[in-house]
Amino acid sequence: MRPFARPSVPALLFLLAALWPVSQALAVEPSEMLADPVLEARARDISSGLRCLVCQNQSIDESDADLARDIRVLVRERLTRGDNDKQVVDYIVSRYGDFVLLKPPFKKSTYVLWIAPFVFFLIGMTVVAVFVRRRNAGKDELAFTPLNTDERARLDKLMKEDGS
Repeated sequence: MRPFARPSVPALLFLLAALWPVSQALAVEPSEMLADPVLEARARDISSGLRCLVCQNQSIDESDADLARDIRVLVRERLTRGDNDKQVVDYIVSRYGDFVLLKPPFKKSTYVLWIAPFVFFLIGMTVVAVFVRRRNAGKDELAFTPLNTDERARLDKLMKEDGS
């Protein structure tokens, strides 16, 4: 038995997939980090809720984009000045708009973001229901029904004529 077996390709792919989130979480550079662990934890908490405006599918904590780095630094600067978490987020939103929030608030300007998925879901379910009903209605028309006596007599007559 060999002490170090060569890993299989699926095992390597699994390892890479498992380490991928870790590599994404390391976007915050050591030079950005605050010396105070409490402030740094607050900065990380705030940053995890702010969207990278370049990547748009990552928080600024996960993004390597220059703009995300600038916003991370700005968050830390505001915290060191003594702002509370809400003041920091409000300041960032005042500069970049609600789009910078990964969870936008429910207000007039964001109603569409919150309601549209439910509307599309209801429209989709209605289309499916109509399709299923029409499909089932067509099957009912084609369903086999036994012949009545007149139809049976006519069929027997046609069969006798065809056989002669």
